[in-house]
Amino acid sequence: MKIRAALLPLVCLSAAGVSLQALAQTSVTIYSSAQPGTLSPATFRSGGEGFTVPGYGVIRQGQDVTLTKGRTVIRVTDVPALIDPTTVLFESLTDPANTRVVEQSFEFDLTSTTKLLQKYLDREVTVEQVRGQTIESITGTLIGTQGGLILRMPDGGIRTVSSYAGVRIATLPGGLISKPTLVWDVAAERAGVHNSRFSYQTGGITWWTDYNLTLSEGTGANACKLDVGAWVTIVNQTGATFPDAKLKLVAGDVQRAQPRAQPAARAYDGMVAMAAKAEGFAEKTFFEYHLYTLGRPTTLANNSTKQIELFPVARGVNCEKALVYYGQAGQYFGNYGAPMTDRNFGNQSSKKVDVYLRFANRAENKLGVPLPAGKIRVAKLDSADQSLEFIGEDLIDHTPRNETILIKLGSAFDVIGERRQVDYRVDVNAKWIEEDIEIKVRNQKDEAVTVIVKENLYRWTNWSITKKNQNFEKIDARTVHFPLNIPKGGEGVVRYTVRYTW
Repeated sequence: MKIRAALLPLVCLSAAGVSLQALAQTSVTIYSSAQPGTLSPATFRSGGEGFTVPGYGVIRQGQDVTLTKGRTVIRVTDVPALIDPTTVLFESLTDPANTRVVEQSFEFDLTSTTKLLQKYLDREVTVEQVRGQTIESITGTLIGTQGGLILRMPDGGIRTVSSYAGVRIATLPGGLISKPTLVWDVAAERAGVHNSRFSYQTGGITWWTDYNLTLSEGTGANACKLDVGAWVTIVNQTGATFPDAKLKLVAGDVQRAQPRAQPAARAYDGMVAMAAKAEGFAEKTFFEYHLYTLGRPTTLANNSTKQIELFPVARGVNCEKALVYYGQAGQYFGNYGAPMTDRNFGNQSSKKVDVYLRFANRAENKLGVPLPAGKIRVAKLDSADQSLEFIGEDLIDHTPRNETILIKLGSAFDVIGERRQVDYRVDVNAKWIEEDIEIKVRNQKDEAVTVIVKENLYRWTNWSITKKNQNFEKIDARTVHFPLNIPKGGEGVVRYTVRYTW
């Protein structure tokens, strides 16, 4: 397949002030189009058959090549089978001004038994068959491969072979290769050894972030503490191994021209260089994204999953446990274009009181790092045997520094809620609805709790709460929160009347 030379985005090979040795090092920059938390290493343990790795990489490799004055053909093997040929770029670092690529090709017609036999039609082959304890060799001209092998024998007869142990041929026929190969036809003015560098994009590689949080709870102010750790998981199924590579991870939503059915590449919004050791990741702002560079070479083997610590564990992060009762959870409140006058709509009640952890991503809270989108797993120490026990997990999107993170862990066992409609009145001609709501939350724990009662006022856009027994906070145009302080073994009650007009 002939392809024209193309410039590769985000690659500059004429980097002033960078040594040729540094440019010659293999460099891998990885992007991901995976939604946070949707991937698991288990997906790839069997080779990920039937699964497309949601990401791509930009690969840069250096190599010494010998060029003659005039035209020279260069072949490089052991490259990924998933290369995007339109992104390939070759450059001489020794004499870039007087060296140019006339043509370049990506050859991927790899050898297989079927292709090999098809290439050997009308040529002599030797077929081996097992006969008891011996092997019989049959030599003839191969004239067919459908449903077995068809041979024309030296005496002109035809013989079919439906099962065989092997086939011997004289040489590998032209047009077949054993590995994906990049080929350049290079015109050079200077003969001799050139330091060269070639780059390309390839599919089959991705990364994501996993967070491991350890919760400790005590008594009094700031009793909730977290240790926050983060790991990068990298999957390489490109078809090639990248030994001792300089690894980079790009963070942000990087636009690519592609079919609309494909998601834009997510380059995770990254981390500051927080007390990073020389061999760890260092982060910096890069255009409108974040770029992470690993401070040591690493090998990304083909068909492998590798994990690397993203940043050192942040210990003693202050947190807050929050209980939220959303009695209308699981119900859909859309835009109906008219007031919702059905008195029974939205009256189904959930009893679950959800448990959340909230913490500020600030430097004064021992964190203050942009956190890439990913899955957060939380564990708590069991003091009886000093073991960590899993207590829940959630997903977070890209979270800049100085923002607050809220993660849902599950539902409380000893705190339950109950929501009911006490009364309902409507006058369509006068254009109003009134609804009386009562919410009860019971606390069966041995300690007092604070529960946020969340309510959606969904029947129409114009509403007012005309009566209430608890103060509330308006969160948005259709959501209010009632905080309830409930003693141990006690019950908290919210009663309110809402009036809708149109």
